[in-house]
Amino acid sequence: MSDRLLYLPLGGAGEIGMNCYVYGYGPAGSERYIVVDLGVTFPSMDGTPGVDLIFADIAWLVERKDRIDAIFITHAHEDHVGAVGHLWPRLGAPIYARAFTAHLARLKFEEHGHDELQIKTVSKWPDTTTVGAFTVGFLPISHSIPESSALVIDTPAGRVIHTGDFKLDETPVVGEAFDRALWEEVSKDGVKAMVCDSTNVFSPNPGRSESEVIGPLTELIAGLDGMVAATTFASNIARVKTLAVAGAQAGRSVVLLGRAMRRMITAAIETGIISDFPATVSPENATDIPRENLMLLTTGSQGEHRAATAQLSRGKYLGLKFAAGDTMIFSSKTIPGNEVSVGRIVNAFSEMDVNVISDQDGLFHVSGHANRPDLATLHEVVKPQVVIPMHGEHRHLREHAKLAESNGFQAVVAPNGVCLDLAGNAPRVVEYVETGRTYLDGSIQIGAMDGIVRDRIRMAMNGLIVATVIIEDNEPLGDCWCEVRGLPEVGLSRAPLVDVLEEDVNQFLMRAKPKTLSDDGKLEEEMRRIIRKSTHEETGKKPEVQIVISRLSN
Repeated sequence: MSDRLLYLPLGGAGEIGMNCYVYGYGPAGSERYIVVDLGVTFPSMDGTPGVDLIFADIAWLVERKDRIDAIFITHAHEDHVGAVGHLWPRLGAPIYARAFTAHLARLKFEEHGHDELQIKTVSKWPDTTTVGAFTVGFLPISHSIPESSALVIDTPAGRVIHTGDFKLDETPVVGEAFDRALWEEVSKDGVKAMVCDSTNVFSPNPGRSESEVIGPLTELIAGLDGMVAATTFASNIARVKTLAVAGAQAGRSVVLLGRAMRRMITAAIETGIISDFPATVSPENATDIPRENLMLLTTGSQGEHRAATAQLSRGKYLGLKFAAGDTMIFSSKTIPGNEVSVGRIVNAFSEMDVNVISDQDGLFHVSGHANRPDLATLHEVVKPQVVIPMHGEHRHLREHAKLAESNGFQAVVAPNGVCLDLAGNAPRVVEYVETGRTYLDGSIQIGAMDGIVRDRIRMAMNGLIVATVIIEDNEPLGDCWCEVRGLPEVGLSRAPLVDVLEEDVNQFLMRAKPKTLSDDGKLEEEMRRIIRKSTHEETGKKPEVQIVISRLSN
């Protein structure tokens, strides 16, 4: 039987975020694997209340742990590296990344008490790392964070290029420029497959350079009165630097607000990525500077409840607060699904008479991802045998495949769980793997289908009632009592809801047959039915009900 070259997305192909991809090579059933990226996505109060982070379900990988040779991280955005501290103990393979990404990964390992020596720092192409049948090189590509790299994955079955996140920026503010000649050189002997970023496939115009934003931002900030703040992704170091330079050129003192932003800039300076970041002042010292001379850079561009931007919208943060006439600039694109939380913050600023400037015309923001024409350009540069879209919702993957096919390239849509064999002349589906999500709930990892978050949502939507009864010699000892949470105190009958429920349950207990009273299962079932029915009649809600039966024995 011939060897297979497998590609399997476990996260990131069917959504934007939570990236986790697997490549395998070898005889069917005995392949050895490498993993590309271990990222996170973020919860919402609507769908995942109380959840801290969301990871790909790696159960399929864990079952094959002894055949994983390495983990490669393309860049340091949280949706690519954010899960390494949480998931690495279940995989155990060494991690390879370039210096900046490795630095941040080690910080995550330090937080979790893992062996930091398991993270190996590698250099950019043409240096390579060989593990098993794979030889992997980090090919520089421009993005919104330093040292972003595509992976050149060489196997006995051919070369695969995994682009990671990228844009075609020849004059980035931070990081390496797109080098077309280098990419052509890497691709000239043939590329079997290019697994390619699909995020901006619906954006029709060629992408703009980060360097084009500094001028408009400087002009904007120089013309504003009062204090100015700007929010963007903390990990978008290029944009953070652009904003800082614009603020400094406009004559303002720059203040970094938010632990994530300070950590990112510190890491970039310590690893030599940034050497000319404008001088900053601490939040404590900023209170002594006239507010018209301040430029705050804040975390929380997506409406995160605990981030600096949200806290400023609710009052103050580290002694700094907005006043009427101040300005908040949103220098980022709102990720689909975050519109409500961002809108809530914008409205809060409006109520404070703070001017909010978004980026509807694209003047103050450029994306870190390749637009539709740029994707087509990279297809022509690489000329792969097949284009495999990744990093996007299903509609992005499908549209990207159509774009490739319209330009004469073969393409295949492989969302999470679709395992392809790339070894032949055309990719073929060889397996469908069950994929899902793992929630970090506090300090515990739980499965999305475990029911815990589902129960939490039900309690939040319908309330909770706990009913307790004491049974002695198969007879109720006194009355049942109920505790109600998340429901009105008084129902349609105008009587206290607790009184109505206790009366209905106690009437049932008085009439119940000994056979029912002696069987905990039957007793619990009947009590739950009565409580839900009575609550629905009183309030229109069918709550979650917890029955507590205590039995006394002689």
